[in-house]
Amino acid sequence: MEKTPEPRSGVSYVMPIFNEISYVEAAVKSILAQDYDGPVELVLALAPSNDGTDEVVRRLAAEDARITVVDNPGMHIPIGLNRAIAVARHPIVIRVDAHTQLEPDYTERGVAELDRTGAANLGGIMVATGRSGFQAAVARAYNSRLGLGGASYHAGHAEPGPAESAYLGIMRASAVREIGGFDESLRRGEDWEMNFRLRRAGHLVWLDPALRVTYWPRDTWNKLARQFLSTGIWRGELTRRLGAKNPLRFFAPPVLVVNLVVALVVALLQVTGVLSGTVGWVASLVYLGPLAYVGALVVAAITARGSLLDRLRYVVVLATMHLCWGTGFILGSVRGGGDSVDTSRVDT
Repeated sequence: MEKTPEPRSGVSYVMPIFNEISYVEAAVKSILAQDYDGPVELVLALAPSNDGTDEVVRRLAAEDARITVVDNPGMHIPIGLNRAIAVARHPIVIRVDAHTQLEPDYTERGVAELDRTGAANLGGIMVATGRSGFQAAVARAYNSRLGLGGASYHAGHAEPGPAESAYLGIMRASAVREIGGFDESLRRGEDWEMNFRLRRAGHLVWLDPALRVTYWPRDTWNKLARQFLSTGIWRGELTRRLGAKNPLRFFAPPVLVVNLVVALVVALLQVTGVLSGTVGWVASLVYLGPLAYVGALVVAAITARGSLLDRLRYVVVLATMHLCWGTGFILGSVRGGGDSVDTSRVDT
């Protein structure tokens, strides 16, 4: 007699949403089309949007009984995630974002790997993709080591194994609830911080590079700059809280910003004659950092593919990411996150 197969674990997808009119429907459809034969639900934490997103979400929920909508009036991602997880009915919670699309086998493979490894949280690779000239340049920067510093979930060559964090995350609901969920005092970096607490509590966080998620980054310079400034501020806040627990790569952009500011001050003092002679020559060593950085950008432009305009966009995107993130990091380290929020989705 054939053995009856074990029932599959139920999965609750949770998605915070705010001003995502251009992306939310495709994201929802990629979730509901997953090749997974266990029970599933999708909980959408809806912040009050002004671009028509609310209407699209309500329509999608009316069309599919698997969709539940919870309100997130404060609009902050960690609060929305906790509200969604609070009503999630299944033992496995999968975080998804409106700017992402899942491969059809994402859930099937992710749940299997979660069971195989015994991890509390598991993530894969973010594959940034762009629709326009500028967004394509941002995607290229996301996917390069020079752009985001080589985090494992941005690296296509990464090996499976324990990780410091998990992109999005296929999580055991019990483990997330055990540590108190996401920290609602944060406005960015909430996923890294939660994974830090999972690891500190003795849980395993795992990277499976075979799991790939399409991510649509910001599509204008203004949105990108605001996003990275906010992200840097909250990374600075996390550094205030956790100190040396942050990876060393996080300190490269703020060091660059400080070096640039010092170089500008030295240049001004040299031009006005305040610094001269031997002292002036020694002070000129401060230019080595900015020159090396400009050289790296030139090499990036030369080795990149595409038209001259594509290469120029790529360099502008790289510099914007580094300088905005570094400036934000310094601000966050000095004064904390405060009431800083990511406003990059306020304008449609």
